[in-house]
Amino acid sequence: MERRSFLRTGLAFGAVGMSGGLSLLPELACASTRTASDGALRLNSNENPFGIAPAARSAIIDNLSEANRYPRAIRTDMVEALAKLNGVKPENIVLGNGSTEVLQMSVQALAQPGAKLVLADPTFEDVPRYARPYTYDLQKVPLTANHAHDIGRMKEIVDASRGRALVYLCNPNNPTGTLTPSADIDAWIAAGADDVYFLVDEAYYEYCTDPGYWSCVKFINDPNVIVTRSFSKIYGMAGMRLGYAMAHETTAARLREYIASSNANYLALAAGHASLEDSDLISRSRAANAEGTRILHEALDEIGLEYLPSYTNFVMHRINGDQDAYRKRMAEAGARVGRNFPPMLDYNRLSIGTPEEMGRFTDILLDFHTKGWV
Repeated sequence: MERRSFLRTGLAFGAVGMSGGLSLLPELACASTRTASDGALRLNSNENPFGIAPAARSAIIDNLSEANRYPRAIRTDMVEALAKLNGVKPENIVLGNGSTEVLQMSVQALAQPGAKLVLADPTFEDVPRYARPYTYDLQKVPLTANHAHDIGRMKEIVDASRGRALVYLCNPNNPTGTLTPSADIDAWIAAGADDVYFLVDEAYYEYCTDPGYWSCVKFINDPNVIVTRSFSKIYGMAGMRLGYAMAHETTAARLREYIASSNANYLALAAGHASLEDSDLISRSRAANAEGTRILHEALDEIGLEYLPSYTNFVMHRINGDQDAYRKRMAEAGARVGRNFPPMLDYNRLSIGTPEEMGRFTDILLDFHTKGWV
């Protein structure tokens, strides 16, 4: 317990000489370190616990007087900023009310009778949900033993089908946090048939620094490739709802046929633009996330609970016992943890909070261990 108290306090904000930008943690902490109104730790939704960047907060305040206006001009500014950031043209950008809306647009725009929707199991739940009103033939492919997308099996299913196939690739994957080597995805996209579409979800792109990972944005000259990004994760804007897709001009135009008019609101766009101009935001968030992850890993190692390697801001770890009972007990102890993700019902997905929050959580976890609950 004494070691854990040190992790909560001295290590979180005192290790200014360490690598990875830890000296910037206080700057993050002043943004928004909040628990729920009932005092519970909110570690169940993969949110950035530090909130929006200080520059984004200022941008919201500065633009409140324009909140009664439609966001026409500021939409154009954001599109141009995103195009510049990613080395694409404004015509390649489609804004969304969070990246989940552009995923929805993609599923809708590519639906046709008999089309296959091929995805990992488990993966982000919204995409198969968006497919329900349509006639997609849903094909779920279990992850490999390393919890990566089984590209070989997914390709076999696509190759054996006739007509259109939409392949959804969430990389790094949610809910496992694991990585599929980008080279494997590249090889499949490069060899893809004309009727195979790739929807690549890069919601956690900014968190991943593994040398075997890179974006699929280089493929958007191909009309069959759509790449999505989110401001909900590393930019801390989950509640403001802003995301975007990058696609070939013709594909982007096709997606816009399914867009909600003025879908990205004025203040979200102002905050998003300010976040892009904060050159240190990503490195600060990565450093804080790495610190919180390390605190969790040490506790899991101490009690012998297996966990998956994560390239995101959450960790999937094994629990012993009933998932529902574990979640209920955690809630009673003041921590909200992840929901069920079939078929991995002996694992729980835990979002990474601030170092202080992870210290509090690991105290609870260690107490559960002494009681035989995990």
